[in-house]
Amino acid sequence: MSLIGRPVRRTEDRVLLTTGGTYVDDVVVPGALELVFVRSTVAHGRLRGVDTAAARRAPGVVAVFTAADVDLPPLPPEAGVLNQKMTTPLLADDVVRFVGEPVAAVVATGRAEAVDAAALVTVDVDPLPPLVDPHEALTDALVLHPDAGTNMVLKLGFRRPAGRAELHEGAEVVIRQRMTNQRVAPGPLEARAGLAEWGPDGLRYRAGSQAVHLWRAQLAAALGEPEDRVRVVNGDVGGAFGSKAFASREDVLLAWAARRLDRPVRWAETRSESMVAAGHGRAQQQSAELGGTRDGRIVSYALDVVQDAGAYPRIGSILPFWTRTMLTGPYRIDRARFSSASVTTTTTPVVSYRGAGQPEAVAALERMIDRYAAEIGLDPAEVRRRNLLPPESFPVTTLTRARYDNGDYPAALERVLAEADYPALRAEQSARRARGDVCQLGVGLSTFVELTGADTRSEYASARIQPDGRVTVHSGTCPHGQGHGTAWAMLAADVLGVPVERVDVVFSDTGAVPAGGGTGGSRSLQTGGMAVREAALALVERGRDAAAARLGVPAGTVEFTGGRFRAASGVDVGWADLAGGDGLSAEATFQPSAATCPYGAHLAVVEVDVETGRVTLLRVVAVDDAGVLLNPLLAEGQVHGGLAQGAGQALVEEVRFAPDGTPLHGDLHRYAMVGAAELPSFDTVAMQTPTPVNPLGAKGLGESGAVGLPPAVQNAVVDAVRHLGVRHVDMPLTAERVWSAIRAATA
Repeated sequence: MSLIGRPVRRTEDRVLLTTGGTYVDDVVVPGALELVFVRSTVAHGRLRGVDTAAARRAPGVVAVFTAADVDLPPLPPEAGVLNQKMTTPLLADDVVRFVGEPVAAVVATGRAEAVDAAALVTVDVDPLPPLVDPHEALTDALVLHPDAGTNMVLKLGFRRPAGRAELHEGAEVVIRQRMTNQRVAPGPLEARAGLAEWGPDGLRYRAGSQAVHLWRAQLAAALGEPEDRVRVVNGDVGGAFGSKAFASREDVLLAWAARRLDRPVRWAETRSESMVAAGHGRAQQQSAELGGTRDGRIVSYALDVVQDAGAYPRIGSILPFWTRTMLTGPYRIDRARFSSASVTTTTTPVVSYRGAGQPEAVAALERMIDRYAAEIGLDPAEVRRRNLLPPESFPVTTLTRARYDNGDYPAALERVLAEADYPALRAEQSARRARGDVCQLGVGLSTFVELTGADTRSEYASARIQPDGRVTVHSGTCPHGQGHGTAWAMLAADVLGVPVERVDVVFSDTGAVPAGGGTGGSRSLQTGGMAVREAALALVERGRDAAAARLGVPAGTVEFTGGRFRAASGVDVGWADLAGGDGLSAEATFQPSAATCPYGAHLAVVEVDVETGRVTLLRVVAVDDAGVLLNPLLAEGQVHGGLAQGAGQALVEEVRFAPDGTPLHGDLHRYAMVGAAELPSFDTVAMQTPTPVNPLGAKGLGESGAVGLPPAVQNAVVDAVRHLGVRHVDMPLTAERVWSAIRAATA
């Protein structure tokens, strides 16, 4: 019986829930020193001096480093298309550009000693004007990187058809709306940490990484070392959500300090440091236009984006590319325009965050569809119904050259409406409005499609039968909560005919796994999982040859079933019989031919107190189609996690800065995150349309909740108070913001 589609419990959880995992900061190395960063408390200023004298005299201090001590070049942006003149020093040299930028590093024999000594470092900064508003950054009136001569990191543009003079030709209605897809903090449970050790073979770096092989390349390049002298190893990783995809300046400085001192050195940031320095997500200012006919047919769509890159251009600067790619979503739209400008500001750099550019596209388009529906007096569900791409149109290449593999978008919409009993919800809403209830009901929809595994990088895996018959799988993926240990064991066990508990999985170690693309962008199952499957299939063929030689028959006559190889005579042998003293192994590299396109429809029901603006999320119904599900339990866990983060962005999460660039979100007292107590139970429905892109028919799933739910919640809140004249409310939908919108509309 195949394991595919069976709800196998996560094998990782027993340790995590009992004795606990082993994270970077749990690893004890005798004689290791502790490093603590001294960070700027000023958003923008000329660095006049760093007085380290008192810190150097403090008990336990081994060294204090400033920019003058570091003999490494600054780091280039993480993508070649970004402005390469905007480099990042390991420690701030002449100028500080955001609150939280590292200015000095104190190394001591213990963490408490390092923290105490860091407090003795005096940083003299001559303040310069801050630049917090990305729209102001567009003017270049104040340039943050003088060598670049501009704040512009990356510009993108697009127009289809290219020769049309009038985008909205044929539209009877044109809706325009400015909106904000706010900054959010990834906030992984385990903040960033590192442990650097140098030995005869080079650097061993213990990390919490999403891609150890990429980190190896980055650290080697930054340190001027060959890659074969750098080994990056993960233990357990307490979440990442995109924020640990790339090595940071702190990681490079830590490795450099360990080499300089010839001692192991460790670092673990505090939660407050993580909130202001580890990178943020989203941070888009959007201006949208949608044109359509009075009968509900969308004619045209335009989106102009200003992307806040923060002080130094990291991978977040390139995310408008994915916003552009997914511009038209699951709808047939014949004319479209897009522009974006990524600019530097005196704020924390922006990195990738769950969905990475695609949720921003979905949020803008779904809000505009609801605005359009309200303008023409049609139900939002009916507008979507009239514009969704039909299933017979696949495969589809959109105006932005995105290729959608397959799907039934209208079926997902109808399923979510049926599961939620949409007519009953509308009837209840009408009754509350007629009574003039204080608590009004709102219903919001979102229909969406996303690209997963979009970079189409290859992935490595190997499978080995040990002499005792156990199976060891090596994978190039780097899980940080997704359950790859269970999933990859299922795939190998299914092919090899062995119990799941007889499969051991090794990953996240460049010394044990020769290559890998890491984990991100919902690529894991459709690339890493397929590589594991291919390696197991190759191992079966190796086993068939070995069995044929042992049984003295042609390989073509040997049958394999249930983990045993059988000759026509009925004599059979198992894996343990064939492994011998050295074992039996095979490896594979899976190269995906294209991205896959999971899709879905989400519905949110909210209650809004019109006297206080308080929003209560009453219900979430999520229909998701991610192709064939390997393990429904793992899939549901990924959906639930994404929905929780999506609800958090919609309702409460926001990174904010004062006009002088001071963060107003520096800890979890001031930055709100939703928990189980603030969320309803989620109603999840899985559709399964196998993709032709890979042999299993699987698509990505890990980001869907963060992609589809925020606009559904936002639409629901606006829907609850639309009869009062409210047309739009930006996320997060806090009581203050909703109350203010109601008062402004009724004034």
